[in-house]
Amino acid sequence: MSSERPSDRQSDRGVDKSSDRNTEYTGAEILVKCLAEEGVEHVFGYPGGAVLYIYDAIFNQRKFQHILVRHEQAAIHAADAYSRSSNKVGVALVTSGPGVTNAVTGLATAYMDSIPMVVISGQVPSHAIGEDAFQECDTVGITRPCVKHNFLVKDVRELADTVKKAFFIATTGRPGPVLIDIPKDISNHKTTFHYPKEIEMRSYRPVDKGHAGQIRKAVQLLLQAERPMIYTGGGVILANAAPELNKLVDQLGFPVTNTLMGLGGFRATDEKFVGMPGMHGTYEANMAMQHCDVLIAIGARFDDRVIGNPKHFASHPRKIIHVDIDPSSISKRVKVDIPIVGNVKDVLVEMLSQLAASDAKPNAKYLADWWKQINKWRAQDCLAFSDSSEIIKPQSVIQKVCELTRGDAFVTSDVGQHQMWAAQYYKFNQPKRWINSGGLGTMGVGLPYAMGVQMANPDATVACITGEASIQMCIQELATCKQYHLTPKIILLNNRALGMVRQWQQIDYAGRYAESYMDSLPDFTKLVEAYGHVGMKIENPADVDGALQEAFAMKDKLVFMNFITDQDEKVWPMVKAGKGLTEMLLGSEDL
Repeated sequence: MSSERPSDRQSDRGVDKSSDRNTEYTGAEILVKCLAEEGVEHVFGYPGGAVLYIYDAIFNQRKFQHILVRHEQAAIHAADAYSRSSNKVGVALVTSGPGVTNAVTGLATAYMDSIPMVVISGQVPSHAIGEDAFQECDTVGITRPCVKHNFLVKDVRELADTVKKAFFIATTGRPGPVLIDIPKDISNHKTTFHYPKEIEMRSYRPVDKGHAGQIRKAVQLLLQAERPMIYTGGGVILANAAPELNKLVDQLGFPVTNTLMGLGGFRATDEKFVGMPGMHGTYEANMAMQHCDVLIAIGARFDDRVIGNPKHFASHPRKIIHVDIDPSSISKRVKVDIPIVGNVKDVLVEMLSQLAASDAKPNAKYLADWWKQINKWRAQDCLAFSDSSEIIKPQSVIQKVCELTRGDAFVTSDVGQHQMWAAQYYKFNQPKRWINSGGLGTMGVGLPYAMGVQMANPDATVACITGEASIQMCIQELATCKQYHLTPKIILLNNRALGMVRQWQQIDYAGRYAESYMDSLPDFTKLVEAYGHVGMKIENPADVDGALQEAFAMKDKLVFMNFITDQDEKVWPMVKAGKGLTEMLLGSEDL
């Protein structure tokens, strides 16, 4: 979605919430009032000329706190994680031109993972738009492909309704980031303030309730299955449907897999959880996905990193049920037999209701035989690794972090090998605890994600799993952490290389390690201390436990732990690009 249709403006309906109908306010003041009406508590941003009226209005209010980041990209990432880790909408504010272009990576990251956010950008004055003014760019055009919707406000009288629409669009249907571009003169024009209680848009009416008949067919098919499989994704997390999913799995007794974005949707320590599927998924999850006879996909999209080659996936016939809020995701990559368009939570509630009303149960013998086969695959122990007393193994560090935090921490990650190890070895039993960039795979998100998580969950334990390449992309945010007393524990798995790139280069490029080494790394301990935090360097496996315990005991300090890890360690299992789910490499011996 991009520009607003004229019919939308005509079909809006709202009830005035303000008591000062006749008082006029500037656009900047109206924006601040709108955010307060939406219950916004934090805004992440960075000032510039086009938004100075807005910053002046922020200075004069006490409804929400502004968090000054050190780079606009970090503002968007922090607002993104704020949303991912809570039931609140992340809000960010950037200036025109480079402020917006710096924000694009964060917008695309949130868009790919369907994260509800509202981003406000400044624009040059209305009369200067299109004249190549200082710090001008076509914000609507640039951001159109990576937002759910965007607006250019041309009249201050439309500003309040536009903000209401932005929050409505961001949080309903398939969620996503919405951008509001406000020219500088509009933020200084005056009008009365009327904020609508609700908005209705004729051109945007997402469906929540799934078709009861389709759900009935799905339930019947599941109960008749000989080899059933439940495959869930980030849609379960976004819909707050984890309780219903856990109840469904417990009631049916079927195996379940969570994608990278769906981890925590079903409790990872339960025997019915067979691990993550896909490129770095478990042997048992991938084999079960391929050999099941009935597959129900819930809030998942059959993306390339999950099912591999679609032709290979289709080589084993099976019946597929697909539940998703977004009709365009259904049969997009894989043809399905029973499509159900609707909010995941609502659909699962109806499914549970129909199961409760039915006397039918899954066939116990079929299910027992299926579990017997799955447990044979599970006996492969595909996540086993050789620990060492001489060099730190990254998998071991993740396991120890999980033990120390009892699996109860909010874990953010950057992108690469460390991300996959965190997904494989940290046992997520709750939703919204695993915060990572899944769809876009954005390096540099880990630290600003940790900032956003801690602002939304101030009393929680926050751990950031990162690599020496990723952390340097937004390392300036250590200053933001110092200013706002944010105290995440940063766990750097330092293998002195672009680990995932290097892994692919060894496997697919005959060991030609083109530009994948980090030949000049900073002294992270000194760097972190220069920002006013605590730094540690850990090289001996015997010191890992003690360092983690010491770091997590310092509740009021940001602690940066630089673990020097085995450079040759790889992420296994691995499905190479273009291969099928069952064509897994389980270790170096398969190369």
